[in-house]
Parts: sequence; C-alpha cells; structure tokens
Amino acid sequence: MIAIVDYGMGNLRSVEKGFLKVGVDARVVREPQAVDDADAVVLPGVGAFRDCIRNLAQTSMTESIMRSIQKGKPYLGICLGLQVLFTESEEFGIYKGLDVFKGKVVRFKTDLKVPHMGWNNVKILRRTPIFDGIKDESFFYFVHSYYVVPDDAAVVSATTDYGITFTSMVWKDNIFATQFHPEKSQETGLMILKNFGDFVRKA
Repeated sequence: MIAIVDYGMGNLRSVEKGFLKVGVDARVVREPQAVDDADAVVLPGVGAFRDCIRNLAQTSMTESIMRSIQKGKPYLGICLGLQVLFTESEEFGIYKGLDVFKGKVVRFKTDLKVPHMGWNNVKILRRTPIFDGIKDESFFYFVHSYYVVPDDAAVVSATTDYGITFTSMVWKDNIFATQFHPEKSQETGLMILKNFGDFVRKA
C-alpha cells in the first residue's frame, strides 16, 4: 500500500483518485504509524513552505517520512512535496526544510506572471522509471511561485522554461519529486502515477 500523507495541505483526494484510476492501491493516511507500515510514501502539497514544515512537525509526520526515505522506500513528492526535500526556502523568510537534498527554494524573478500557473512542457534530462512511456517535452500542469535550486545538478531529472530554466523534477535512488501536478495533468500525469506504482511493486 502507498501512503498519501495528510498533514492538512494538498489535493489529497485528487491524488488518491488518480492512483485508483490506474489500479494502484494508495490511501490517504493521517497517522505516522500508517506511513511506517506503508510500502511507499506520497507527499503532495500546495501553499507555503513554512506551513508545510510546521504541519508535518505538528502531525508527527516528519520522522516517519524521513525513516521511510532512509529505509529506501519509494517516495513521490508533488509540488511542496518536492520543495521541502531541500535545505531551506526563502518564502516568507528563511525556513529550514528536510535537507534530504542540499539546495534552496527561491521565488521566480521574471517579467512573466507569478505564480506560474497552467500547462507547460517538461524537458527530460534523465529518464527516470516514472517517465517510462512519456515523451520528452510533454505538458504537465503547474501552480507555483517558488522553485528549487539544487546544489548538485546530478539530482535534476527534468527542467521547464518560464522566463528562466528551472528544475521541474528531481530523482535519486528511491526519491522522485515533481514541481508539476501529475494528478492534474490528465492522461500523461496518470502515467506518472501508474509508473510510480509499478516501481513500488518492483522495489
């Protein structure tokens, strides 16, 4: 079973429905023990970085998520679920993240409208297992004002252009995380969820 972490932020039901639509057993969970017992973890999220980190701590989810990652269980982060993996964010001040990856989260500095909202194409730099069957430059749905800047370029698996070229997906070992929303990205997004489910079954 895949645990979709409910910490008070995110499109949990749409993520859950997306997984169910492609035949993957994924359930919204609210207890740290359920995360510990799961085969994999999905961390969705929309909103502010500081609120995400605070809510994870208040719901005692931080430790269980980190244990899962350290044990090698597959992890899928979506939007904020990507950003909180990094060292810190400059949103509303400087806030510390989970520091799984070294780097920071910064605001768009562009003449284009912020937040970056809507469909945009994704350039695949490294073809991760969850990109199986997905064409390079496929379109996915984005909603964000901040983006990640990894210290180590080797973790970047895809980029997107929006005034600047920014990291739209990272991948290392068991960790996959996207800035875009697979659950809002129609058939192509559902393929991401199915591929993640396939990866979990094989792990």
